Amino acid sequence: MRTDRIFARLDREPEPPKIEIPGMSRTRTVLFGSTMAFYIAIVWAVLITSWLVALDWKVMLFRPYEQWPELHPFLDYFVVLGQRGPTAVMVAAWLGWRSWRQHTLRPLLVLGAALLLLNVTVGAVKLGLGRLGPHYATEIGSAEMFAGGDIFPSGHTANAVVTWGILAYLATTPRARRHLSVLSAVVALGVGATTVYLGTHWLSDVLLGWAAGLLILLSLPWFEPLIGRTEARIFAVRAAWRGRRRLGAAQPAPAGGRLAPAPFAHRHPAPNEKSAREPVGAGSGSGSRATGARATGHLTTRPHTARSERTPVAPAGSRRLPHADRTGATRPGTSPRPVAGG
Repeated sequence: MRTDRIFARLDREPEPPKIEIPGMSRTRTVLFGSTMAFYIAIVWAVLITSWLVALDWKVMLFRPYEQWPELHPFLDYFVVLGQRGPTAVMVAAWLGWRSWRQHTLRPLLVLGAALLLLNVTVGAVKLGLGRLGPHYATEIGSAEMFAGGDIFPSGHTANAVVTWGILAYLATTPRARRHLSVLSAVVALGVGATTVYLGTHWLSDVLLGWAAGLLILLSLPWFEPLIGRTEARIFAVRAAWRGRRRLGAAQPAPAGGRLAPAPFAHRHPAPNEKSAREPVGAGSGSGSRATGARATGHLTTRPHTARSERTPVAPAGSRRLPHADRTGATRPGTSPRPVAGG
């Protein structure tokens, strides 16, 4: 798809519709602080190998996938809703259509900012704590921290919270926001519980993943000014690029793609063009008259003929001997006769 068609659609209206941008209200600030405290508490409880780690082991040894094996085929597909690649493509397609309809790039930029925050924050904690997953645990009752793993917090869970929660964050009506909030919460809770069922995550991994995703959603209003400036800069670059295209379209180029001087243009003047050379008068001498006649012959509008087909142009009063390849009267072995006169 050509980008100029997309931007043409974005420019159909003089101004984008008024979209309410969420601000960092007092309620949102309180929720952010509470979630951050919960996040820190989960990390601390795992680091000191508290009762939460014991609960992790009890759930893992219970092996839910063996208790309810009939759910396994369905949950194997359901957990894909937490994988970053498929979910990002699906949500980006929907938000791209929203951007096209609303004449703004904000939905796509918000999704990009949220995914960037998710990769940086969750990835840094995963690598920093290095916890091993249930299938790779080495000692019963151990927290399995700093062992080279990358399981804590759960990336599937955090990604489900952020990716599907973006739809509720970008909703334009209160009713749509309520419905999408419920839908995203159900999907995020279901994905987290599914990872515990499959035995790929500890229960504390899922709890921290929910908190990590919610922190990113709650912090998005702080990044709205940066998102607005980025959108304005993109449109400014687009306007400059389209201006250069219009300027290039106003100066059409030849079919060959570039201008090139025509070779020997002085030998073929246009029919309505006067000769750039005038024949020399009779008082200039016979040699000059011959030279002028030859120059005039080259500047006439008749078709260009081969040298052997031209008639001799030396006047009667000239003392120059006619050239053999112009007269055609000389034969091999004979010498031309001098012209009388002069």
